[in-house]
This record gives sequence, C-alpha cells and structure tokens, in this order.
Amino acid sequence: MLRGSQTRFWSIVGLVFLGGIYLLAPVLTPFLFSALLAYLGDPLIDWLETHKISRSWAVTLVFGALLLLVLVLLLLLIPLSAHQFKALMQRLPTYVDWFQASILPWLRDTLGLDPEMFDLGYLRTQLTAYAQEIGHLASGLMESFRASYTAVFNWLANLVLVPVVTFYFLRDWDELVAKLHAMVPRRIEPTVSRLAQESDEVIGAFLRGQFIVMGALGIMYSAGLAIVGLEFSLLIGLLAGLVSFVPYLGLIVGIAVASVAAVLQFQNYLSIVPVLVVFGVGQLISDFILTPRLVGDRIGLHPVAVLFAVLAGGHLFGFFGILLALPIAAVIAVVLRHAHDEYLQSRFYRQ
Repeated sequence: MLRGSQTRFWSIVGLVFLGGIYLLAPVLTPFLFSALLAYLGDPLIDWLETHKISRSWAVTLVFGALLLLVLVLLLLLIPLSAHQFKALMQRLPTYVDWFQASILPWLRDTLGLDPEMFDLGYLRTQLTAYAQEIGHLASGLMESFRASYTAVFNWLANLVLVPVVTFYFLRDWDELVAKLHAMVPRRIEPTVSRLAQESDEVIGAFLRGQFIVMGALGIMYSAGLAIVGLEFSLLIGLLAGLVSFVPYLGLIVGIAVASVAAVLQFQNYLSIVPVLVVFGVGQLISDFILTPRLVGDRIGLHPVAVLFAVLAGGHLFGFFGILLALPIAAVIAVVLRHAHDEYLQSRFYRQ
C-alpha cells in the first residue's frame, strides 16, 4: 500500500514538473543555458580545488576565462561572418547569371529539361534587391529594437542574467548536487546513484568532448577552405562544424555547400577536388585523433537518436528543448541499458 502511494506521489510530482517546464520554457531557457555552462565548467573547478585553490577563486578564474573566450570569439567571428555574408549576398545575382548561361544549356541538352522551368529572372531581381538592402541590415535591426521595447528588455535581461546565474551555479554546484542526492528515497538511492553516475559520464563525455570536436572541425574546415581560396570559407566552416554534433552530418553538409560554392566561384568542376581533400583530412583527424581522445566510446547515442532528440526537443519546447534534448537523450539511453540488463537477468527472460 505504501509503495503504491509513493508511486502516485512521484507520478504527480513528475507531471507537475513537466507541465511547469512546458509552461515556463521561455523563462527557463537562460537558466538552463547557465546550468549547462556550469556543468561543463565544474570538473575544471574541482581540478583546481585539488591543487589547493579555494572554490571561490577557482570559480572566478574559470568564469573569467569563459567570459573572455566568449567575448574574443564574438569580436572575431561576428565581423568576419557579417562581411562574408554581405559579400555572398552581393555575389548571388552573378552566380544566378552563370547558372543560367552554363548549367541550364547543359540540363537542356543532356536531360532534356525545359529552361523555362527555372524562373531565374525573378530570382535575380529579388537577390539584387536584397543585396542592395543588406548594407542597411544593422540600422533595420536597430529600428526593430526601438519598435519593440519588450524584445529589447528580454534580450538585455538574458544578456545580463546568463553570466550572473552561471557564476552562482558554478559556485554552488556541488552543494546543489548534494542536496538533490539527499532528497532521493533511501530505498532506491543505490540504483539512482549508479544511474546518475553513468548518465554523468555519458553526458559529460558527449557535451564536453563533442563541443571541442565541433570547434576544432569548424576551425580546420574554415582554415582549409581558406587555403584553397574559397571566398566564403568561414561561413561554410562554421556551418559544417556546427552541425557536426551528429556524426558525419557536418561532413555531408560541408562538402555539399562548399562544392557548390567552389563551382560557382571558380566555374570549374575540378575545383571540387580540393574541397574533398579538406573535408577528408578533417574527418580523418576527427575519427582517429579527436573523437577517440575527447569523446571516447562510452556515449551510446546513435547518430539518428541524436538528430531525432534535437529535432523533437526543438519542436516541443523551442530553443529550450534543443538545449535539453541531448542530456535527456543520454539519460534515457542509460536507463534503457539498465532496463535491458535487468530484463536479461529476470525470470521472465530465463524461462
């Protein structure tokens, strides 16, 4: 009877918790982002504590380093990306003209396609208009901000809130974990602790390792494409590195986008060969050096499961769901492995 009451109690608590998350997802997003940053930085703080540095000083050092790194990346990447994006928008009408003069005749002669199927005149007109307006993008954004004080307030509040909450999470992380551990019913504490430890290993290995791999791939792809002379190397490299959270998705997307950009820029199909070399070398380094050392083989998350988790989380809860998708997927994978082991040891399976 007591066990049934406990089950009902925890079921109600779980439903209320999920309902609260669903209703408060926009408000909780900066807090969740801060919690993820604190989770990623806590092992470094623990390591500093083992070297006779107090928790407060360790948090200050790690927090300052993270903040400085983010500021440097923003100051470097945003102007370069904006410049390449503006150049891309200005070049698009030229690319449309080349496609119409070179590719359409080949499609007509080889595949028998009617060139009238492609309404490129209207497309070129629109691209020209966008290219002329792209220089006024910043002022347009400022006007939009002035017209929506709520959006400005929310943006500024999150900009201030995330660093502040991250600092306090970093400082009190061990205490928060200890309090959550103390709340677990003693009867199931050993099982919950074991599952929590396995989940921490999986989440930590995936998030910390995969983020480093994504950054390294983005740098390698951008540098390699710049060396071969591709104009929009930074944009393509960042895109390929960003979607590399799903294994080989960054490789596929990067090759596709970079190949199209190379053909449009050099107007020569042989220009795809250097692109293939860049992404091939980057993928080899990732598969044989970066991923084994930084991520390892403890993840247990299939690439399809990763992609589904991110898409499902984004569909259900927006950006909040995207942040929460991979940790939840990792925990579910651990629980399913535990349930599978229990099933193999059960009388139902053995009989």
